[in-house]
Order: sequence, then structure tokens, then C-alpha cells
Amino acid sequence: MERTVAVARRRPSRTWLRVLGTGLLLWAATVAVTILTANATLLPTIVLLGSFVVPVTFAIWAYEHGTAEEVTVPLLFASFVVGGVLGILGASLLESYLLHPSPWMYVGVGLIEEGVKLAALMLVARRMREYGTRDGMVLGAAVGFGFAAFESAGYAFNALVTVEGLSIRSMLETEVLRGLLTPLGHGLWTAILGGVLFGAARRHGRWRLDVTVLATYLGVSLLHALWDSMHGLAIAATLIMTGAPWQFQLLERGYLPEATQQQDHLITMFNWVGLAVISLAALLWLRALAARSRELPPPPPEEPLPWGPANPWQG
Repeated sequence: MERTVAVARRRPSRTWLRVLGTGLLLWAATVAVTILTANATLLPTIVLLGSFVVPVTFAIWAYEHGTAEEVTVPLLFASFVVGGVLGILGASLLESYLLHPSPWMYVGVGLIEEGVKLAALMLVARRMREYGTRDGMVLGAAVGFGFAAFESAGYAFNALVTVEGLSIRSMLETEVLRGLLTPLGHGLWTAILGGVLFGAARRHGRWRLDVTVLATYLGVSLLHALWDSMHGLAIAATLIMTGAPWQFQLLERGYLPEATQQQDHLITMFNWVGLAVISLAALLWLRALAARSRELPPPPPEEPLPWGPANPWQG
């Protein structure tokens, strides 16, 4: 009993911090050597390290701090890799065939990407014997961070290849920016959705997309859509507040007017304030979900067999 209490009170491991530090050092060393030697064969290494270090770190952080009951390291790895790849493939197919440029395009992106991550999570966790809210939060975070890692690798590659040749600077800027924003995006949204999904499965004894799951799916999809469209919303808010007549005339003719220096500052401010509000809302949502999971009673104990105790060696 004392051993159990001691283990329960042990502080979480700092593996995630070592992974982050080692990964950043390797990434920086690879960048330096690539610039010094102009060795293009190292570019894929920069893309992979820069895209995966932060998502892997936070997947490990979620595992160490989530106090999940049924999540094993192989299952965590499968959620990150298999769930992430399946999510990327599913989103790419559906967005290619279903979405077209329109003011509501980002709503469709949010619904599709959160939907495919939900399906990928259900697939990789289908063999679990028991479901708990924290298990769902941890595995949902792993699927979301896996999705983010593979997506970031694609964005980094696109930034590297330009019409003027290879641009290492553009690639590094993309990796740094996406790395800083990674903890507040896909992993956070899918952790929320996974926690609610597993909580519903715990109540019903099986997968069930009940009202709470569907409402959560729509909620995180809305956060996703707002996140993706925030730059456009910032431009619209700036034009409404400070737009000149000539700018509105260009908009009526189908042209996007060039912003003034003052408007550039406002767009940047509105964009970052909006992203901060979305992130805060998601973090508070996840925290409330985690706090509620601690208050839930444990599942009822198994009923003994009618002809005697479950253990035949007992009296």
C-alpha cells in the first residue's frame, strides 16, 4: 500500500523536456552544418526535425501528465503516427473533392479535419478494453500532434521550394512559427474531442456519438475554423474600422487593396489577439474537462459469479 501511494505521488517524468532540448540542439546543428557546407542532402533532415520535435515533445508531455489508465507507449506511438497519417490523407482527399473557394471554406476545413482525426482516433483505440476521459485526452492529443507534425512537414517543404529556387530562410521561418503555435492547435482540439468521446464510451460501454460528442465536435471545428480564418477576419475588421473609400471601391471591383502601414499594424494586432482568445478558450475547455474527469466516480466493480467468488482459490 505504501509503495502504491509513493508511486501515485511521484512527480511526472521530465522526458518531454529532454526530448525538446535534444531535438532543438540537433535541429540547430543540422541547420548550421547545412549553411556551412551547402549540402542539400541535409534539407530533409531539417524539415523532419523542425516539424516533429515540438509535436513529439507535447505528445510525450500529455502522456506523462495525463495520468491515463489504459494508454501504453505502443498505443501512443500508433496514435501519433498512424492516426496522424490517416488524418492527413483523409483530410487531403475530402478537402480536394468537397471544398471550393468561398467565405465558408474554413468552416468546411474545420469540420473535415476534426472529423478525420476523430475517425482516426476511434480506429487506433478500437481494441482498448476500458475507456476513460483522460485516456481519450492523451490519445486525442497524440493523434492531433501527429497530424500537426506531418502537416508542418508539408508546409516547410512548400516554403523551401520557390520559383526562385530553394529558400532555406523561408523554410526555417515557417518551421519556427508553426513550432511555436503547435501546442495551441490540432493537439489541443483533438485532446478535447478525445476526452469527451472516451467519456461517452465509458458511460455507454461502447463507441457512441451522442449529443455531447457531436456538440464537442462542432465546438472544436468552430475553434479550428476561426483559427484558420483569423488573418482574413483581422483584415475585414481593419477595413471596417479604418478603410478608405478607394479601398472599398477596389473591393467592389474584386481587388484586394493594399493596406497602409497603420493598417498593417492593426491587422497584425487583431490577428494575434484573436489567436490568443481562441487558444485561451480551448485551454480553459480542456482544463474544465480534466477537472471534471477527476470528479467522476470510478467504474463499478465486477459482479462475482453466481456460483462463488471470482477467484477459485478464495474461501
